[in-house]
Amino acid sequence: MSYHSDPYDPKQVAYLSAEALEEAVNAADKAFTEAADLDALNQIKHQHLGDKAPVMLARREIGALPPAAKSDAGKRVNAARQAINAAYQARQEVLAVEAAERVLRDETVDVTLPADRRRTGARHPINLMTDRITDMFVAMGYQVAEGPEIEPEWFNFDALNIGPNHPARTMMDTFFVAAAQAGRDSGLVLRTHTSSVQIHSMLTQEPPIYTLAPGRVYRTDEVDATHSPVFHQTEGLVVDKGITMAHLKGTLEQFARTMFGPDVKIRLRPSYFPFTEPSAELDVWFAAHKDGPRWIEWGGCGMVNPRVLTACGIDPHVYSGFAFGMGIDRAVMLRHDVTDMRDMFDGDVRFPLALGTEE
Repeated sequence: MSYHSDPYDPKQVAYLSAEALEEAVNAADKAFTEAADLDALNQIKHQHLGDKAPVMLARREIGALPPAAKSDAGKRVNAARQAINAAYQARQEVLAVEAAERVLRDETVDVTLPADRRRTGARHPINLMTDRITDMFVAMGYQVAEGPEIEPEWFNFDALNIGPNHPARTMMDTFFVAAAQAGRDSGLVLRTHTSSVQIHSMLTQEPPIYTLAPGRVYRTDEVDATHSPVFHQTEGLVVDKGITMAHLKGTLEQFARTMFGPDVKIRLRPSYFPFTEPSAELDVWFAAHKDGPRWIEWGGCGMVNPRVLTACGIDPHVYSGFAFGMGIDRAVMLRHDVTDMRDMFDGDVRFPLALGTEE
């Protein structure tokens, strides 16, 4: 007898017959074989291995059989289910291999075909020039230093012997971020030169100091062909025993030759900077300039003012040093005959390619 909860009539056990099970296996095998791809195979899987598949219905009918018949019926149902499952897995493996082969075939790239390998852009010339300068000074034993772009006025001015009434501290040249407040001796500014990094270096290092500080600086200039409120500088600092102007001149000669070629000459013209004494302007002689041979101003330099050394806790009676600062943007313009600084910031990807700086 069947239990009251059994929905099957003990006399109706058609799915359990050997013929029905064999037919279910054959139907599943045929359906799986006809599946053209993995998606089609997955769509028909439930018809032969799902809860309402013939083999699963046959498994549920085992409960309606007499105890003596259940064991034999269970073996036949399990054998049929295993055969269907094996057929499914076999077909799945075949279709997976075919799919992989199809991907390899359809997505194969013929590397022998001609192709346009032209780049759509390049590294910016200012970054390349910065790397070139950095590589040269690192090879000479310098360390590369970085500092914040927003500085207290003390680092940007006072420590560099630029007094409170110096013209460079007026709104005409400097972007002021925050004014001095109670409890704070100086306001905050966007650094006007990377010389402030030299102050950080002297405060945190013991001589000898050989450091290079490339970076972005800010001044309240109008944008035109030769000016920008945001530009790039590289500044060098040496503090050691016995440093003289001769060391500075030799360093700048090597610097200029690395940037502009072995035939370039330099000269130092007397000048004035609060943070160096004596001070000089560095000029570079371009014999093959497009407008004819001429001297072109490149940057400023000089011996570190003893007051700057004292402000940083270095004894000027024991140590001396030199410092120099050049515009990286200016170096790019001189090296590649760029006449308009705005070309370097317009974002035209053709610009570095036109300079031949895509390496």
